[in-house]
Amino acid sequence: MQRLQAFKFQLRPNGHQEKMARRFAGSSRFVYNRALALQKARHESGEKKLGYAGLCKELSAWKQDSQTQWLTHAPSQSLQQALKDLERAYANFFEGRAAPPAFKKRGWHDAFRFPQGVKLDQANARICLPKLGWIRYRKSREVLGTVKNVTVLASGGKWFVSIQTECEVETPRHPATSMVGVDLGVANLATLSTGEIIAPVNALAKRQRQLARAQRDLSRKRKFSRNWIKARARIRKIHTRVGNTRCDYLHKLTTTLSKNHAAVVIEDLQVRNMTRSASGTVDQPGQNVRAKSGLNRSILDQGWGELRRQLAYKQAWRGGIVETVEPRNTSRTCSACGHVAKENRPSQSRFECVVCGHTAHADVNAARNILAAGHAATACGGDVSPYRHLGVGMAAPAK
Repeated sequence: MQRLQAFKFQLRPNGHQEKMARRFAGSSRFVYNRALALQKARHESGEKKLGYAGLCKELSAWKQDSQTQWLTHAPSQSLQQALKDLERAYANFFEGRAAPPAFKKRGWHDAFRFPQGVKLDQANARICLPKLGWIRYRKSREVLGTVKNVTVLASGGKWFVSIQTECEVETPRHPATSMVGVDLGVANLATLSTGEIIAPVNALAKRQRQLARAQRDLSRKRKFSRNWIKARARIRKIHTRVGNTRCDYLHKLTTTLSKNHAAVVIEDLQVRNMTRSASGTVDQPGQNVRAKSGLNRSILDQGWGELRRQLAYKQAWRGGIVETVEPRNTSRTCSACGHVAKENRPSQSRFECVVCGHTAHADVNAARNILAAGHAATACGGDVSPYRHLGVGMAAPAK
């Protein structure tokens, strides 16, 4: 099987290389934004959206224009990759996987990509990039496979290189044979059907006061002044640390789950719907807006989407599977008799069935329901109740 894998390292550019990298990132951002503005203008005028080939023709015209002739100093393949990114963003939007493409801001996710023309010298921990030359990087592991593309990106005031490779590996066979259900939450990040409870890292909550203080400091500065730029950089570093803390915690959790279980069953949570604002409109204002805002922040701080993404590729690499099930009524269903009722959960952490009297931790009970639904979905396609052997009529798998 073909395995795609990315290796990320911190770059160590000199002053000139760092200056050129900022220029290349700015050129890629400009091309992306201008192409997006062109597509929106064509849509408003009733014209058909341009494809990638049409945008490349427009890019050639922009390079010949006297006002944007400076685009010729940037690598042409990096500018073309920006157009491909826009095309992919539109495809994701039309397929319902993402929001409409938005304009990129300077200083946020600055990056550019090279699909070819890259040389890698692992012995001396350096990489040669078009128009940048040889740049040393902090080598933490060997790069395996054939290099397919290289992305240079800025994060937290530092430059990084992400090397995507492709290699041929044998079809793996997972060493474990167990199947586990995982209930995701806010009070507890993950609760396993085995009874194990994993506490959340709450990366953002731990730095909330520090972040608020830095944001107040930024509000007192004159916009675009030197001190304003420094204050904004401090805020970005805090966000970078929050992201790194959360990602590291999720990597450790997903690696443990993937190593110990051949199949992991999780809920198909619609995070975007769960974190919608409750502010409402001017005519019909929402209720409990402040509480809902705090809940949304806590949900996003858990990183459920990233956890699911990591689990998916780690299980694929080890020969395991990730099964997703409908989340409806998992917390209200008794894992012993299958009875569904709101009264089964008298508190956040306590579950007590009003029919059979079964008691358990509410999240553990939900995880066992998720596991039962996963068994039903694996065996019968999910169109039967996991509690059919108890004679309980349910339309969906343990939901």
